[in-house]
Amino acid sequence: MVIDSDNVQRAPATSKKPEHYLNRDLSWLRFHERVLDQAGRSDRTIFERIKFLHVSAANLDEFFMIRVGRLYSYIDYNRRWSNEMGWHIVPFREKLLKKAKDAFYRQHKHFLQEVSALCKADHLVFVQDIATLNRREQQQLKDYFQEDISPILTPVTFDDYHVFPVLTNRLLVFGVVTYSPAGKKDSKGISFIQIPQNLPRFYRLRRGSHVAFVPVEKIIREHMSVFFSNKTILSVTLFRVIRNGDFSFEENDDIEASFVEELQKKLKKRNKGRVVKLELEANHDQWLVDQLKHQWNIDKSNVFQVPPQSLMDLTGLQQIVQHSGDHNQLPVLPITYPTQHSDELFEILKQQDVLLHHPYNSINTVINFLEKAAEDPYVLAIKMTIYRLAPDSAVTAALLKAAERGKHVSVLIEIKARFDEEHNMQEAKKLEKAGCSVMYGMSGVKTHAKMMMIVRSKEGRTIRYVHLSSGNYNEETAQAYADISLMTTDEVYANDVSEFFRDITGHVAHTTYKNLITAPCNIRKQLTAMIRQEAQHAQQGLPCGIVIKVNALEDEITIEELYKASQAGVPIRLIVRGICCLIPQKPGLSTNITVRSIVGNFLEHARIFYFHNQGSARVYVGSADIMVRSFDQRIESLFIIKHPILKQQVINILAYDLRDNVNSYMMQEDGTYKRIRSSSEAPFNIHTAFFKVTLDEITQARLF
Repeated sequence: MVIDSDNVQRAPATSKKPEHYLNRDLSWLRFHERVLDQAGRSDRTIFERIKFLHVSAANLDEFFMIRVGRLYSYIDYNRRWSNEMGWHIVPFREKLLKKAKDAFYRQHKHFLQEVSALCKADHLVFVQDIATLNRREQQQLKDYFQEDISPILTPVTFDDYHVFPVLTNRLLVFGVVTYSPAGKKDSKGISFIQIPQNLPRFYRLRRGSHVAFVPVEKIIREHMSVFFSNKTILSVTLFRVIRNGDFSFEENDDIEASFVEELQKKLKKRNKGRVVKLELEANHDQWLVDQLKHQWNIDKSNVFQVPPQSLMDLTGLQQIVQHSGDHNQLPVLPITYPTQHSDELFEILKQQDVLLHHPYNSINTVINFLEKAAEDPYVLAIKMTIYRLAPDSAVTAALLKAAERGKHVSVLIEIKARFDEEHNMQEAKKLEKAGCSVMYGMSGVKTHAKMMMIVRSKEGRTIRYVHLSSGNYNEETAQAYADISLMTTDEVYANDVSEFFRDITGHVAHTTYKNLITAPCNIRKQLTAMIRQEAQHAQQGLPCGIVIKVNALEDEITIEELYKASQAGVPIRLIVRGICCLIPQKPGLSTNITVRSIVGNFLEHARIFYFHNQGSARVYVGSADIMVRSFDQRIESLFIIKHPILKQQVINILAYDLRDNVNSYMMQEDGTYKRIRSSSEAPFNIHTAFFKVTLDEITQARLF
């Protein structure tokens, strides 16, 4: 897609006031604290607490791979670096790594002092010493090692005769220091044993009503000598490395050829990127560590020591969560959905729009509709954008079936979706082989908009069925991500979506949709105009107000406009799950702005923009956060909610969010967050309340 730079309102590079902004990376670490806080809550089950410990560990890994990795890309290549706080890069590196190290140790404190101890009350045990097991259990582990583990492990040597090997990102690795009698006098060698990802993290031992989980590294360490029968083992150290996973590339218009080829090369290098973090067990060999630091050009700031008796790589706790068998509450039908016609969506959508609030309303409504469209003889074409798919995707299966039945299938699949690049390329190849028309994303931008159109012709009448969403077409994550989507046959939406698909396939930047606002050309401009209009209403003494719900708020132009609106007297309620660079409640700057973050059992993923507009509210939903990347570097879309009852549904979502006092945190002027706890009001948990919402509550919902 060729973007007309004259139509893009880009974030300014100068005129920053550091005291007006919070640093993005430090704000993210605050978000990490809120996620980790869930693992320490006594009102959660042990499996919920383990889940949040796993999530926080996975998030911290990604933070190092992307944000710390990007910082090192500037340091290593002496690239120009600017920071909104005015800090120099080296002091900022020290500050960031210190904060990250604090977060790392809080994770392990939770595991040791709360999660591990509480597991015993739920008949779960983490085995720290195999010697404490009985003979039968030890033999069971020995058999498991010999039959399942030993055949796939391969020690790799580093010494005077062998080069230093590439150790894979995020894997557990044993560094074994050995001495060979046949070698040079007083010479040491190092052998590395990487534990493959396809090995289960724990071996499960059953003890009646109890379950014991034995970490796989304990089993390997116990039988380590089988790999070194002709050498003396001097020490064994378990460690793990996190590498820079952030990469850039040059693109050109021939994206299906040269870019795809370059992306494949970059992905191969991801596991070989520079080391930005080294995790070590407590009783490590210092000589070995010195060798690693020298090889990877890191210092003590990059070294993170796992406390004794804790577990390295807490992301492996996911296996324990799966063991729990816990299931979420069953989804309910959308509030306005006619239950007597629940299987006749083609007919329902001719009469009315349907708004879905996932996961309270099942994503299967959308998936089943797509599957029926694939088989329906009257369906002529299916067009959709794809950003992330489930591993065994029902969406891909439906599109393949549609193509096999002779329907025109056109898919824009974004192969630059971070950490899903390989999977998306594989899915794209499947679709291409089946005869689908596949585009691999656009040059220079990521396609993050989520939309689908099904063209159906029956009895001489052609109807376009449109689906617009804030979330991905991923049936697995849709069970945990709170998103909003709209299904409609409204001709105005249909015309917009038809033009959108024509524009992206024709590489045209379009700015005149009626019900859509799109980036990179127009979202910032339109949001700015609506914020300014609310400020004008405030100055004229007219009713006004703004409520915005996003995952992240970082774009400086928008932040400045919100500050100005606050100073004009507009009440502004922001619901920002993660990064927030805006400072709320600052006298003279943002007195009328509040910021809350909701962190709970479901990931708040929907983006909603509400502008009071003197009581005739304008409400938009879509895929875009308030970020420079969303406004300038992605194809995004926001869609207006027009139907009165559907608009009320979205307003009620915001009203419930602002009412929640179980999962919510209020941001303070200094960037810290305080959990909202109300002693005078009954607990109100949106993650259970949305399963029980009534039409009466929706119609009465008000924000201002």
